[in-house]
Amino acid sequence: MSSFAPHPLLGRLLRQADRLSLRAAWFGGALTLASVFLICFDVIVRKFFGFTVGGSDELSGYAFAISTSWSLAFVVLHRGNVRVDVLYLLLPVRLSALLDWISLVALGVFLVFLTYYASIVGQTSWLQNSSANTPLATPLWIPQGLWVIGLVWMCLVLTLMLIRASVALVTGDIEAVKTLCGVRTSEEEAEEEAIAGERMVKGEKA
Repeated sequence: MSSFAPHPLLGRLLRQADRLSLRAAWFGGALTLASVFLICFDVIVRKFFGFTVGGSDELSGYAFAISTSWSLAFVVLHRGNVRVDVLYLLLPVRLSALLDWISLVALGVFLVFLTYYASIVGQTSWLQNSSANTPLATPLWIPQGLWVIGLVWMCLVLTLMLIRASVALVTGDIEAVKTLCGVRTSEEEAEEEAIAGERMVKGEKA
């Protein structure tokens, strides 16, 4: 992420959001691993002992939805979301920065609508005390509520990013716009891979 010296408050908020988003992503990853272990255990006991724990497919579906929504903010903060850049790389820097801002706005609009309707689904399940039509009879508001929490956090993080990008665009800080919401260059990706490789080598030596 770029330097936020001219806007220390926004910088602190974004750095804090980055730390919280990392923890949320770890939580999502832990849920995914837990579902993998549950499925593996279910397959093994079914194969060798002739019984099943039941519900592994249902719980893994919940885990996938929750882990996805809880990881979105971290992905966007680190510009890991997929974007088509065939023509983007050929455009002037200022025009591409404007497109970066527009893409952030478009993503925000989409997520606001998604979060709104997802919250209606969760609220309906809560009011009607709905449960899954499965042997587990899971109260649907629990996985749906956790799913919505991830989407709400994503909307809050996007709001911070959009405010910072808008300020940078108006003040002509093109570099900040590119660093905050631009497409990652091949040089940046190569640098990150080099840093990750260096850490692995140091870890093996330790």
